[in-house]
Amino acid sequence: MGENQTEMVREFVLAGFSQTSSIEEGLFVLFLFFYVLTWVGNVLIMATVISDNSLKASPMYFLLGNLSFLDLCYSTVTTPKLLADFLDSKKLIPFEQCMVQLFFLHFVGAAEMFLLTVMAYDRYVAICRPLHYTTVMTQGLCCVLVGASWMGGFVHSTVQTFLMISLPFCGPNEVDNFFCDVPPVIRLACTDTFVIELLMVSNSGLISTSSFVVLISSYTTILVKIRSKEGRRKALSTCASHLMVVTLFFGPCIFIYARPFSTFSVDKMVSVLYNVITPMLNPLIYTLRNKEVKSAIRRLWDRSRINWTKQETGNIEMSF
Repeated sequence: MGENQTEMVREFVLAGFSQTSSIEEGLFVLFLFFYVLTWVGNVLIMATVISDNSLKASPMYFLLGNLSFLDLCYSTVTTPKLLADFLDSKKLIPFEQCMVQLFFLHFVGAAEMFLLTVMAYDRYVAICRPLHYTTVMTQGLCCVLVGASWMGGFVHSTVQTFLMISLPFCGPNEVDNFFCDVPPVIRLACTDTFVIELLMVSNSGLISTSSFVVLISSYTTILVKIRSKEGRRKALSTCASHLMVVTLFFGPCIFIYARPFSTFSVDKMVSVLYNVITPMLNPLIYTLRNKEVKSAIRRLWDRSRINWTKQETGNIEMSF
């Protein structure tokens, strides 16, 4: 018995999506395309918010820029490793790297949940208390709320990771997913994990579900408080992009974390939705439905083109 306890698992094997090399190569191209789009879209939003004075001064767009940064971080926690594994038949991940990936996955994921809740509060104040908006949503308060979102994610992830590290893993070592997450990894522990699972479901599941309920309640309150049809139509237009992001992100998270850690055949596809697809779609959702962002992007493009033209002209003159 003592000998078995010393033979602990030092690395895991990620199951991935397929064992067929041709399919893996095709998936590599597809997910690389998704990852590039995620970077281009989110960097574009951050650059637009930072470079445009009118957007930079707005609490809504300050929060949007932070959301884009979190989306980049969230996607980068899992996608580079996934892309590398598409070209590697072994798909190994050391135990320590697995725990680091799990920590940052829950750190950034929980921070994004809290930030989306802050963004819902921002919309509530803007629509229901427009005269007090600038005095309530000050730059200082926005910074505090963003910092609190990061701190909440850190505390949540620290608890999750500590509970995982405390478990013994002595085999098997195949993680039935393309990244390290609590549900597939905890099933590999060679001990009774009922209490740990209960604590983790109470942690992740409660955060996902309660944040989602708060968000939906806030948007419902906004619509109920607005009496006029025109005002309600404008509110729906403003909040529609937020609701789309909330549904795409929280729906899969609740499905994965707010239930006992049993396996379903759709778990991998659901994981792709909130790990890869949602960070890619968020910039599209916000830009396609937002005239201010689209106008600011056009101004950024025009300034960049003018600067590039001036630089090229200067280089030509210097050559003569």
